Amino acid sequence: MRVEIWSDINCPWCYIGKARFEQALAVFPHRAEVEVVHRSFELDPNAPRAARPLLPLLAAKYGMSLEQAEAAEARIAGNARAEGLPYLDGGRDAANSFDMHRLLHFAKDRGRQAELLDALYRANFAEERSAFDAQRLVELAVGAGLDGEAAAAVLADPEAYAEAVREDEATASAMGATGVPFFVLDRRLGVSGAQPAETFTQALEQAWESRLPAPLVPVGGGDAEACGPDGCELPRR
Repeated sequence: MRVEIWSDINCPWCYIGKARFEQALAVFPHRAEVEVVHRSFELDPNAPRAARPLLPLLAAKYGMSLEQAEAAEARIAGNARAEGLPYLDGGRDAANSFDMHRLLHFAKDRGRQAELLDALYRANFAEERSAFDAQRLVELAVGAGLDGEAAAAVLADPEAYAEAVREDEATASAMGATGVPFFVLDRRLGVSGAQPAETFTQALEQAWESRLPAPLVPVGGGDAEACGPDGCELPRR
């Protein structure tokens, strides 16, 4: 069974949702027969490439004060830490993620996609140093087991793996995905948002038990936190 996960490194609910999905997968009886593929989804394809402090961006997007933005980030941090994830709830930045997605496709070709994705999430959400400049991305790629010169060559060529990123995004659009994280099991069962681990368990069991071609079926409520073009949902808990 194949599980495809559309996500963006800028999306905190993708970081949290991945952890919740992995909790469910870890206890799934057929986990050895599940292939997980990570797909690209840019929340803001027009975002500047230069990194900018996150909190003023949140304040401007949601029409809130800096203090309110700090409180919202702290609530998201609490959700992340509840899943055992490190989270820096102050001082983070944000920028265009297209190069990250290109590098993830390069890592997929080298069999190191999962390792690089974890490194990118950790760098973006739990470390003070920006994860967005090319030198830092090469360092993260090396730490994930990739060749540094090859990774640098990918980043230096703006067309390298660009089409693979666009194809992922076109597929998500065709499926009706407007936000992330978005999980698709065997291209017939969909889970939107950072659902609880129990919902992912239900989805894995349902997909495994009904392995016949069928239209994409949504699983879980439509109220799980997610990130979309208009921003990331502020936590209700």
